[in-house]
Amino acid sequence: MGSIILRNVRKVFGEVEVIPNVDLTIEDGEFVVFVGPSGCGKSTLLRLIAGLEDVTSGAIEIDGVDVAKEPPARRGLSMVFQSYALYPHMSVRSNIAFPLKMAGVSRDVIDSKVEKAASTLNLTGYLDRRPGQLSGGQRQRVAIGRAIVREPKAFLFDEPLSNLDAALRGQMRIEITQLHQTLATTMVYVTHDQIEAMTMADKIVVLNAGNIEQVGTPLELYNNPANLFVAGFIGSPRMNLLTPPPPGRDGAATIGIRPEDIQLSTEAGEWPGKVRIAEHLGSDTFFHIDVDDVGAITARAPGEFALSAGDAVWMTPNPERIHRFDGEGKALR
Repeated sequence: MGSIILRNVRKVFGEVEVIPNVDLTIEDGEFVVFVGPSGCGKSTLLRLIAGLEDVTSGAIEIDGVDVAKEPPARRGLSMVFQSYALYPHMSVRSNIAFPLKMAGVSRDVIDSKVEKAASTLNLTGYLDRRPGQLSGGQRQRVAIGRAIVREPKAFLFDEPLSNLDAALRGQMRIEITQLHQTLATTMVYVTHDQIEAMTMADKIVVLNAGNIEQVGTPLELYNNPANLFVAGFIGSPRMNLLTPPPPGRDGAATIGIRPEDIQLSTEAGEWPGKVRIAEHLGSDTFFHIDVDDVGAITARAPGEFALSAGDAVWMTPNPERIHRFDGEGKALR
């Protein structure tokens, strides 16, 4: 079991309230991602769950037991940090075994658990190497292995891929997702990278200034953002947000349209514009287009779409894919 429930959790540093009041339920076995811009409180919230920060008020229940006053070691959780935090003088085997050794587990049990974790993480051939002889991705897998052998109720990941290059991040996203499928254990994952959130999560928690803006599956947040903050944060490239809308859209103060929901034409359309920049990515091309009295709009087209900087173009949004928001930024349904 590994359910985690936060009830009225609040955190204050001095006179600064960084987590105003959070209620959240994480079901047993879920992969939940906390996402948001720098300073939004996502890592603080993770550290409160881990016990690395004390709550100012509120309850944190793990499997129905309030652990808000318990030290980290008594919460049954394992945390994987942004820095690998490996012992450089120890072998991979010894690094993975370390928490079990400190807990006084027998040598036979340690050997069995280390071998099993190494097999799961494709580290069997590296057990006698030291961290300095490994790639960044391999070192991160060692850190995950050290967490696995403790057989925790839940894994907590604090931006574990931010130190890796783009190719390794993509590979590790797949490996961690597969690991979750294999272990079927609750995972709570913090990132500022919305691509990681969209591709890995069962459920995304979008945070802004310590507040939860929306909770839902990746596609729920993508297709039905609750407000302007979520609409502008989820999606790459970001949603086009037009204030005031050209023209009015049934009382909406702002409309949103994603780049892929705009049809481009060199002949006719709803909004005339001029291409400012064309980003050719092979299968796709993103056009940044200046529109009179509207501003800049980003549109997505097939990679072979023949437009260049300075070309005139017409845009027509898909009326069924237009998002409408009121004057307070809340979605109009």
